[in-house]
Amino acid sequence: MASRVDRSAFSEWLWTVDHLLLAGFVTLMLGGIVLSFAGSPPVAERLGLDSYFFVKRQALFLVPALGVMLGASMLSPRMVRRVALVLFGMGLVALVLTLFTGVEVKGARRWIDVLGFSVQPSEFVKPAFVVLIAFLLSEAGKRPEVPGRLFSILLFVMVAALLVAQPDFGQTMLVLIVWAALFFMAGLSWVWIGALGILGMLGMASAYMLLPHVTARINRFLDPSSGDTYQVDTALEAIVQGGWLGRGPGEGTVKRILPDSHTDFIFAVAAEEFGIILCLVLLAIIAFVVLRGLGHARREPDPFMRLATAGLMVMFGIQSAINMAVNLNMMPAKGMTLPFISYGGSSMVAVALSMGMVLALTRRRPRPSRTAPVVVRRVARTPVDPAK
Repeated sequence: MASRVDRSAFSEWLWTVDHLLLAGFVTLMLGGIVLSFAGSPPVAERLGLDSYFFVKRQALFLVPALGVMLGASMLSPRMVRRVALVLFGMGLVALVLTLFTGVEVKGARRWIDVLGFSVQPSEFVKPAFVVLIAFLLSEAGKRPEVPGRLFSILLFVMVAALLVAQPDFGQTMLVLIVWAALFFMAGLSWVWIGALGILGMLGMASAYMLLPHVTARINRFLDPSSGDTYQVDTALEAIVQGGWLGRGPGEGTVKRILPDSHTDFIFAVAAEEFGIILCLVLLAIIAFVVLRGLGHARREPDPFMRLATAGLMVMFGIQSAINMAVNLNMMPAKGMTLPFISYGGSSMVAVALSMGMVLALTRRRPRPSRTAPVVVRRVARTPVDPAK
C-alpha cells in the first residue's frame, strides 16, 4: 500500500482517484465474466466451437480493458482531450473503411478485421466524440467568438452519417441523445432545444420511412403479429421463468434457444438463472456509478471537465437503459450491448476507455483559493536624528 507521503505517480493516482467509482466499474467487469459463463456456452456449441470459447475470449479481453481503464485514469484533463482528438481521427478513418472492407453481419457493415480480431470502430468513436463536443461547447461558453456550437454540429453530422451508412441506427440514436444532452447542459436556449427536438423527430420519422430494417423493428414492436419477435418473446419467457431467485447457475433452459444470449440478451439470461433480485442489484450498481459520476460533474467548476464527465456518464447510463429496456420489450430492438456485461472485445475495451477518462476527470485536484493571500510588506523606517 502506498503511503500518503509517497510522491510517486502511482501513489498520487491512488490517493486521488475515486475508489468507489473504480470499485463499481471493476465489479461490473467481473460480473460480465460470471454471466458469460451462464449465457455463452450454448451459443458456442451451436456454432461448433468449444463450450467456453466466448468465456475465454471475454476473460482475455478483460486484461487489456483493465489496463486501458487504469492507464486512462492517470491522464491529465489536457491529455484526455489530446487522446480523444487522436482517437476520433483514427475512428473516422476506420468508419469509412468499414463501409468498403468491413465484415457484413446481418446486412450491416460495422466491423473490420485488425490482427485477427473483429473491431467495431463506432465503439471507440463515441467516447472521443463526447470529449470533443464537451471541449467545443466549453470553449464557446468562455469565448463567444469561438464557433464551438457550429463545429459540434458538423462533427455530429459526420458521425451520424457514417453510422447510418453502416447502417447502425441504435448507435446513431445513442450519439444523438448524448449530443443533445451536452447542448442542454451547456446552457443552450430553449429555442435551440425546441429546434433540435423537432429535427430529431424528423430524423426518426425519416429513418422509419426510408430504412427498411428500422421500419420492420418499429412495426414489430407496435404490432408483434406483423413480424418475427422470437428473440424478444424468448427473453421475456426467460425473465418470467427465473422469478425472484432464479432457476440456479447453469439451470437455465431458454438461453439454449436464444440466438444472442451472450450479447444483446445477457440481461434475460441473468434473470432466468439468478433471478430478478440479481438484476436489481446489477441495476443498482449501474445507477450508483452513473449518479456518482454526475455528482462529480455537478460540483466541478471547470466547464470542460463538467461537460465531459456528465456526457460520458450519460452515454454509459443511456446505453445500459436501452439494453435492459429491449430485454423487457419496452422499446424496439437496437442491437445495443450492456456495458461491461455483454460479450464483445470492442465494447469492453471502449467502455473501459470511457470510464478511465471519467476516473481521470474526477480525480481530486487542489482547488484555487477564493481569497487572495494577504501579502505583508515591511516598510523600512528611517531613523530619526534626536538632534533635529
